[in-house]
Parts: sequence; C-alpha cells; structure tokens
Amino acid sequence: MLPAAQSAKSRANADSRRSALAARSPGVEGLTTTARGAEIVLTLKPLAGEGILETFGRLAAALKELEATLAHLMVFGSVKASAAGTEAMRRIFSGIDWPVTWVEGAACDGGPIAGMHAFAFAGSAMKRIVQDGRIVGSIVEDGATRQCLLGGMVPGRKDTSRSEQTLETIRNIGNALAQAGFSWSDVVRTWFYLDDLLHWYGEFNRVRTQAYAQIQFCTGSSPASTGVSARNPAGAALVAGVRAVQPLDSAVSIEEVASPLQCPAPAYGSAFSRAMEIASPAGRHLLISGTASIAPDGRVLWRGDVRRQVAWTVEVVAAILQSRGFAFSDITRATTYFKNCAQARAFTEWCAARDLTCLPVVTAQCDICRDELLFEVEADAWQPNHVD
Repeated sequence: MLPAAQSAKSRANADSRRSALAARSPGVEGLTTTARGAEIVLTLKPLAGEGILETFGRLAAALKELEATLAHLMVFGSVKASAAGTEAMRRIFSGIDWPVTWVEGAACDGGPIAGMHAFAFAGSAMKRIVQDGRIVGSIVEDGATRQCLLGGMVPGRKDTSRSEQTLETIRNIGNALAQAGFSWSDVVRTWFYLDDLLHWYGEFNRVRTQAYAQIQFCTGSSPASTGVSARNPAGAALVAGVRAVQPLDSAVSIEEVASPLQCPAPAYGSAFSRAMEIASPAGRHLLISGTASIAPDGRVLWRGDVRRQVAWTVEVVAAILQSRGFAFSDITRATTYFKNCAQARAFTEWCAARDLTCLPVVTAQCDICRDELLFEVEADAWQPNHVD
C-alpha cells in the first residue's frame, strides 16, 4: 500500500527538488524546507571507487552550494575508518565545528562508509555546546522554533556497568541541554546505538524507562526513537543523539503520532513513541521511530522471511504517513538496518517495484532489538504548507 496522499503534484514537486539538488551536488540526496532559517537534510553515500576524502569533499561542496551550516552529522561506517574520516573532515572543513555521531553500521558493499545524514540549517545563526572539551550540540532558531541537536553523546567512564553508562549518558544529555536552556522535557527524538545490543537491550530499556519516569515531557509522550546495535569509536556501551524543540510561536504544536498497525511501544516495555509531528506555520515535520516487523500485539511477524518483514514494516510506515496526510515522496531522510547485509536488496527491490528509487536512504548492517528481526527502518518526512 502507498499513502493515498501521494498525489502526482506532490510527487512531482518532491522529485523536482531532489533533481535540482542532484544537479548541483552529484551523489547527494535530500530535500530542503522553505521556512526562514530553513533546515536542510542531506543524505550522502560513497560513489563507486571513491575514497573517504572525496566523500566528505562532496558533502562540503553541497553545504557550500546551499549556504548551509552543519548542526549534526550522523555517519554509518566502520569504527576503524572513524580516524580517517575525522582527519578528512578536519582537512576539508579546516576543523570540526559540529557534533558527530559515528557508529558501526557496516556498508553492504564492503566499503569503509555506508553513508551519512547531514542535518544543516541555512539563514540562521548557530551556537555550539561544548562538554568535556568536545562539541556535542548545536542550537538554532528557525523563526518558529528553537532547536537543539546533540550527537556523539557517550558516558565519560567506559569501565562501569552498561546500566551505569546508560545513566551517565542520560545525565550528560541533560547537562548539555541545560547549557542551551533546554531540558529533557523538550526532547522529541532520540537515537541510541548500543554495543552488543542483543545481550542487554532489556537492561537498557529498564534504565531508560526508570529515567523517563522522572521527566515530564512537554508533549506528554516519550520521544520518537531508534535503538539498534552498533559499536562506537569511543568504545562505550552506547552512543546517543538527540533533537529537542521549543516553540517560539503559538501556532507551533508538537504531538505524538500513533501507529495504526502497531501497539504503543510501552506495551512491551520500550519507552518511546512510534512517531512525533512538529507543526509550524512553515509546514509539518514527521519523525518516525525505528520500525520493524512487529504485530499489533507486539509479536515478531514473519520470522526468517526478510522479504515479508520488509513488506510489513514498510506497510506500517506507510500507514503512519497516510494517517497524517504524508506520502513517501515527502520523506527527507531514511535509514534501513539489516541484520544481514546480503539481504539488503529486499528493500531496494520493494522500492523499485513501486517506483520509489529516489528515496534518500542509507543502508547499514546492524543487529535489531530482537534476534528474530531482520530489518528496521526509520524516516523523517517534511510537508510545507505552501508548495511552489
């Protein structure tokens, strides 16, 4: 099923914007908003035969073309390649003035980097958050909201238990938010990448749930989230990223979006919302959590069958999109996680059969929160109030 809202006009507008970006910056995918202080989301994957330096060079060229400043960079690639990636960024950008979340999301073609998502803004002044000598966050206003994006959040101590590292990371996030005048109550989206997740996801969930019980979220709901297995260059038990939003305009609303085809995640012990929507005078931003082949009663569906897991998972995402009047053509960024990279073609073939080959998506190999789950996808979508 494709969302009914995917009209020919909306799809043409999205394809036009993507084509214009691709013409200016070959090998870079994404969409930009039309608001003052526009957020720009870029998805970039290495080209055939391209080295790390060239990949980051293309990112720099795209940002320069769009006159955009990075707020948070998420890189999925080998931990062993992180040092070379860091050096490449320093050379190309003359330093790294933004938070970086680098996780072991192995490229399915064997390359050092699977891809990256760049969250950037144009036309807005940006301030940085420094914690323990590292830049871990960015603060920006877009006219209607004040936002804080954190990345690369890890515990200071790596020799403590996984539970203690989780608690310290949650505290570090709170301290970084406080520097910018935010708090955990403003958080609408999180990413948690756990080293060896399958051996301690239940433990992580208990710690997170207990911590969230002390927070009164402004939306009334836990944030949208992704939690998959991935190592990090710091060698910590986990690394996290966060988006927090404060409305500056009374017309801004932020609310939880339920999944029409799945039960709420807290029903089986996970403290997150299926999706969150941020509506402003400029348009609506839908943040869809990591989604997998889970039945309405919380069971895993289609064990051992990756194609059916992909089909059901994307059906669930389609239902969330459709419930808010969005289409696949409105997706600005997506990440697909496969337990086995050899099965990654199941998603590309699903998309090709439905003429959805232009989606800005990074595919990485990561274990998912249950051993029987073979596939997970997260996505963001944007729909302006007025389309030119």
